[in-house]
Amino acid sequence: MAFAVAMDAFSVSLGLGIYQLRMRQIFYIGLTVGFFHVLMPLVGILAGHLLSDTFGKITGYIGGILLIILGLQMIIFCFREERNSFFSPAGLGLIIFSFILSLDSFSAGLSLGMYGVKAAIAVLCFGFVALGLTWGGLLLGRKVQNLLGPYGEIFGGIVLIIFGIKLLLPL
Repeated sequence: MAFAVAMDAFSVSLGLGIYQLRMRQIFYIGLTVGFFHVLMPLVGILAGHLLSDTFGKITGYIGGILLIILGLQMIIFCFREERNSFFSPAGLGLIIFSFILSLDSFSAGLSLGMYGVKAAIAVLCFGFVALGLTWGGLLLGRKVQNLLGPYGEIFGGIVLIIFGIKLLLPL
């Protein structure tokens, strides 16, 4: 389950890796996403199954909308002369990004809480898998950026938009 939940971190990190990040930023992004993938399922497990149906749907919609906005911002950012962005993968922007990516792990934590799983083991698995997949996505995205050149950020924005739409559409 940790791998399935963290795959969104890989997908979105692949798009974000095209954003011309330095290795230090990649390191901190991975740590922050991993931390939130520990924190959110822990909160979900503690909240229990009483609220799981309601929050499971709401978090998917919020995450989808925010990823679409982030993707559109990346695409628009490519065509602007001034390169000021309202999203930066540092500081508050990094915390918001990590929170968005970990919303589904909150829902997974709610469902795990119903089955009485050992919280410490579960959340550590969630965190380490998310950390590894985030770093992998960011590094792979960085390599793609080198291959695609100026079109890399557009590609990254499209990846974020597609993933956001996927969260909004019921499967």
